[in-house]
Amino acid sequence: MDRTVIRVSGGEARHFLQGLVTNDIEKLDQGLVYAAILTPQGKYLADFFLAPDGEEVLIDVDASLADALFQRLSMYKLRSPVTLTREDMAVTCGTGPVPEGAYADPRDPSMGWRAYGPGFEATPTDWDALRVAACIPQTGVELGPDTFILEAGFDRLNGVDFRKGCYVGQEVTARMRHKTELRKGFALVEIDGDADPGAEITTAEGKAAGTLHTRSGDKAIAYLRFDRAREEMKAGDATLRRL
Repeated sequence: MDRTVIRVSGGEARHFLQGLVTNDIEKLDQGLVYAAILTPQGKYLADFFLAPDGEEVLIDVDASLADALFQRLSMYKLRSPVTLTREDMAVTCGTGPVPEGAYADPRDPSMGWRAYGPGFEATPTDWDALRVAACIPQTGVELGPDTFILEAGFDRLNGVDFRKGCYVGQEVTARMRHKTELRKGFALVEIDGDADPGAEITTAEGKAAGTLHTRSGDKAIAYLRFDRAREEMKAGDATLRRL
């Protein structure tokens, strides 16, 4: 697991982040917070975990997005009295009882716990199997620049708060929730046969219905057009049905 930790320090660290991320920073008083930062058009830039460290905040982000996230936060910082630093800090994940000093993963109970710093031992785990069973999209696999977080299930995964007030991309996200029915999104499918991740999913009549993503056993995460996912579908040599 290749993660980077960015520390946000200064007397207004929480206030600074509150105006940027999709979730309510005040939830840090109860533990780990899952959130994202979006473009002004409401599209995904990065998802991450926020952990409290006194009045400072640790951002646990996939290493592939760390440079872009650091640059984006620096752009928004302007004259805010906050400091951004990269930390040489271990990120450990596991399942089972949450060790002292660790935090339960807020996305789903099956995803175990996360801990920061030395003294923790990772649990050997098939994380893809857990992700697929809970239909949890992953950075760089399912989640990418064209993703809308409601299509990715962030409301179900405790990654967005609709009562917290303004943040970048909030208007688009709120409009998607209140004014439209989602027509596309990630869903769990049952799959029988061979098909590679990235394979196009079609209806029995050959109409485009989506894309296959992570698979574990006879289940997989797929991005679907919901109006075309009501009957049996095809991908590669496999047949699929939405669960």
